[in-house]
Amino acid sequence: MAENKNGALAAWMTAHAMSAAELADAVNDAIADLTGRSGTTSERTVFRWLSGENRWPQERQRRALETVTRLPATALGFVPRGRPASTPMPPPSEDPDDMKRRTLVAGGIAAATAAAAAPNASGVRRIGMSDIERLQQEFARVIASDHRHGGQRAIEQRAAALADEALNLQNAGSATQRVRSRLYGAAAAFRSSAMWAAIDGRRYADAITHMREAQALAELSGDQAIKFRIWSHAGTLYRHMGRPSDAFAANDVARNLTITRQDSLFASLGLARQMAIHGLAQDHSGLRRAFDQAQAAMDRADPDAQRPVWLTAFYDQAELHALALSAHLAAGDHPAAEYHAYRCLSALRPHMVRSRAITTARLAHAQLAQGAPDVATATAVQVPADAATRHPRVCRMLQEFSAALRATSPGSPAVQMWSEHTATWRMTG
Repeated sequence: MAENKNGALAAWMTAHAMSAAELADAVNDAIADLTGRSGTTSERTVFRWLSGENRWPQERQRRALETVTRLPATALGFVPRGRPASTPMPPPSEDPDDMKRRTLVAGGIAAATAAAAAPNASGVRRIGMSDIERLQQEFARVIASDHRHGGQRAIEQRAAALADEALNLQNAGSATQRVRSRLYGAAAAFRSSAMWAAIDGRRYADAITHMREAQALAELSGDQAIKFRIWSHAGTLYRHMGRPSDAFAANDVARNLTITRQDSLFASLGLARQMAIHGLAQDHSGLRRAFDQAQAAMDRADPDAQRPVWLTAFYDQAELHALALSAHLAAGDHPAAEYHAYRCLSALRPHMVRSRAITTARLAHAQLAQGAPDVATATAVQVPADAATRHPRVCRMLQEFSAALRATSPGSPAVQMWSEHTATWRMTG
């Protein structure tokens, strides 16, 4: 019945952005830390807790829940057998024995938490979910740095170092198979970020090296989402290298993964990147068809589904238009490119600093190709100086813009305006 639902547990899970499956995994890992053997808690078990069907989990699960949440079971909405659900627990100050019990529970939680970072009774360190969570926090920082700066060698090196750190944990102590798989997944995720930073920085040989390592790690992890990211990035790498056949082949591997049938947003991204390759291949009809399919898949996607941070941080309506801009620009359809550029800029989230600079530079190219040098130059000067002078892809696009502007409008006010503007970069650089 609705009145028996466990609102306290649901509230904790919401506050910590944890799904039922993730809580089940965390509980099983905590059981392994406490007993030496992984638990059998399933997603269905958590749903039974949330619905109120199971009001008092078995002892091992209660202890593990308390370890994971750092709260006593009663604070999570669970009710000991024989006690009515509506009966409040007495305040600790009214019952010395109860206070003693709470103190022991708190001490047990602290000891169990510390066990994840300390040797167990046999002198071997236990690698657990706390290690995974720390790596996930580092991964979120790498993603955020990429969206602000992009393409920097420092980002590539940091991501590669974190991949090595995740791998080193494999040999740092004992762990359940689930934790080991997640360590491989974390290493693959970091290596894929190093790969992307190298792609964005036009360091293609380095990107290929990272790609091969990331692919091997992803296979060891069994993580469909990170496999998709790596193969999708491989398609982008080959597209930037001007190799459409290889780009199609790599992107097809991503698009044929099971996750694209389970989540339409992954399907949409795969189609959007396919569209960009169609642009490089000068396939106008394939380009338009892929855009319509990507849009339809995005519209079908469940907005409340839980997805990895690397996907939710960048793929949205703005990114779909950004890829359409790239595709139409490569295909020579400059009015369509300009249209998608404006749609992208109007939808970009504030943290997408790198994407805004790239889109603005591409918009200037589309406008110049339509014979509007004054408008194009006014657009190009809006690219921030930091991106214009430090981001390899943006630098390359603006150098090409400068050459095209001088070739098509020599001696014009637009050329003079552009020359004066770029001079300020040299003075402040």
